[in-house]
Amino acid sequence: MFFYTGLLGVTFLALIGLARSNQTSRETALDQMLSLALIFVFLPVFLAIPEYSVIRTTSFLNAYLDMVSALTTTGFEVFPAGRLSDALHLWRALVGWMGGALIWVAAVAILAPLNLGGFELTGQHANARRQANFISTSERKLFLMRSVQTLMPLYIGLTAVLWLGFILSGASGYNGFIFALSVLSTSGITAYQGVAGLSSGIWAEVLIVLFFTLALSRVLWAPEKTTGFAKGLLRDVELRLAIWITILLSCVLFIKQVSSSAAPLAEYGPEGLLALIWGNLFTILSFLSTTGWSSQYWEPIAPLSNAGIPGFLFLGLGLIGGGIATTAGGVKLLRFYILYLNALREVGRLVHPSSVGKTKSQNQYDLGQGAFAAWIFFMLFGLSLAGITLSLAASGLSFETALALCVSAISTTGPALMMVIEGPFDMIALSGLAKAILCLAMVLGRLEILVILALLRPEIWLRQ
Repeated sequence: MFFYTGLLGVTFLALIGLARSNQTSRETALDQMLSLALIFVFLPVFLAIPEYSVIRTTSFLNAYLDMVSALTTTGFEVFPAGRLSDALHLWRALVGWMGGALIWVAAVAILAPLNLGGFELTGQHANARRQANFISTSERKLFLMRSVQTLMPLYIGLTAVLWLGFILSGASGYNGFIFALSVLSTSGITAYQGVAGLSSGIWAEVLIVLFFTLALSRVLWAPEKTTGFAKGLLRDVELRLAIWITILLSCVLFIKQVSSSAAPLAEYGPEGLLALIWGNLFTILSFLSTTGWSSQYWEPIAPLSNAGIPGFLFLGLGLIGGGIATTAGGVKLLRFYILYLNALREVGRLVHPSSVGKTKSQNQYDLGQGAFAAWIFFMLFGLSLAGITLSLAASGLSFETALALCVSAISTTGPALMMVIEGPFDMIALSGLAKAILCLAMVLGRLEILVILALLRPEIWLRQ
């Protein structure tokens, strides 16, 4: 079925190429944004064909929901793991990996010149937006191709390195490959048992944590020219904020777990407590990167790890999200950092209304236009969250379930659903309306609300 579906796709593309071979196309920024949005809507129709044909006992809507979940790197478990063959598990992971590559390239080549996708906060692309409307079609295509040629070898190479690392740590080639695909794309898609399925001990989780850096900071592909990669990584505000959030929440969770335990701590021993600390660190970083895995080291100390921890805490981490221009979803760390700076400035004005201060030029931008843009996005994100939650509740779900589904979808952190809803959740049993709303929420969360609003602006259409 994969061969025949691929043959169908190649034939379809060849027919389109022949039909347009004698036409001169004029590609604009609007065309690129529309193409990006339509990819997440229509490409899963094609990607769902082999899955639907192999399973045979499901509806096409269920296969489409699964492919939208994979392509947007959300990673919902639509079908039980035992219902899918090894080939379909690998297919889901590959689709998630391709979705991560697509959004990574699109962020650099399409969204950055338009000051969208978080780049409206950096100030580095302030002039790029003005230039984006005047470059020619050939220059725009050349810039897109150069971005693909620069980023895709890096993306493929990092996947190969991580896969090799998993194999050397003791994982099987099949599981190691699926996990390598999922970590780079932050899809959270696994074959059977989550992180425990690697069966390679703590070294696999250490590798995963190291590669989570790619979802928390864009410094790898865009290091500052004045500082270089190493210094740029240490000075990156997104990565520093992620580290502080991880340390603070790990301490809070550890205190909560210890205080809620009925058994004495001596019963768990030093190794058990260290496993608990590591499990907290790994799980928090995983949800912050919108991957959504829990550490395998929670199992030996389940009474402590499950001691009154609210599942919505992990949904909140998914909402915060990772870095801009990465494969992670959510609101993004840079927006929270700029809102934090703005809050400090406003509090300082209340305490010292007549003070005279001095700030760097970058901070002036962050606290001016950046804070305004971050706040607008945050409010629009909240309105979208409320609207989708109410729509899911109107389709017949309870409010708690609707909220958990909405947050998991719009933050592209599908595995977080299992941290909130006790027991297995049957997504196939959802109504057709609820599945359609979920698909919309995942596409909206992947593209970000500002991209959708940019497509609706009349002045963009009038320029065409």
